[in-house]
Amino acid sequence: MMFEIILSLILAYLLGSIPTAVWVGKHFYHIDIREHGSGNAGATNTFRVLGVKAGIPVILTDVLKGFLAVWAAKYLSHLAGFAGPSAYHLVAAAAFAVIGHTLPVFAGFKGGKGVATLLGVGIGLFPAAAWTALGVFAVMLLLFRYVSLASMAAGLAFPFLVFFVFRPVPPHWLYDSLAIAVALFIPYTHRKNIVRLVQGTESRVNWFAKKKMKN
Repeated sequence: MMFEIILSLILAYLLGSIPTAVWVGKHFYHIDIREHGSGNAGATNTFRVLGVKAGIPVILTDVLKGFLAVWAAKYLSHLAGFAGPSAYHLVAAAAFAVIGHTLPVFAGFKGGKGVATLLGVGIGLFPAAAWTALGVFAVMLLLFRYVSLASMAAGLAFPFLVFFVFRPVPPHWLYDSLAIAVALFIPYTHRKNIVRLVQGTESRVNWFAKKKMKN
């Protein structure tokens, strides 16, 4: 079982390390997304700099990375002959996927903030809570048009959803700890956004903006 656990953690990190935004920017638009906009190698900056056509595949792939990391841990556990992976195994795989996204080996350890990958992890571990948190994100985005604010609101709502609405079965203190970590991690990675929100300089989503950048 130790081999399967180590393999799943390596795989989770490598999946997380796929720098979707960087590769899309370089291969299709001939730019390094980290040198434009906020400088972040994530879906939000891709939408901001390159538009919807580039942003949609980036965000979907980043979500899929987190989901596949959890799925791989479950699958390898079954291959090893166990009824299912332990909470320790699943949470470790989730953490390694997010670490891979924020510190990707394939992009000089300069990645994104991990929100989309966290969503994928959440769908794999707590689907009902994750989808509800996504609903919180959507409502906040429609109301205020700040992606950063919507992300933080969803992250802060997540542990309450896990604790009081959609309890994991079976419950485990590690799942609760992970939910709390999400609520702390997302605001931490959005420190600069918080400053801009307070100063009134944070960029809003412009639903009708057209990007002029060409291939």
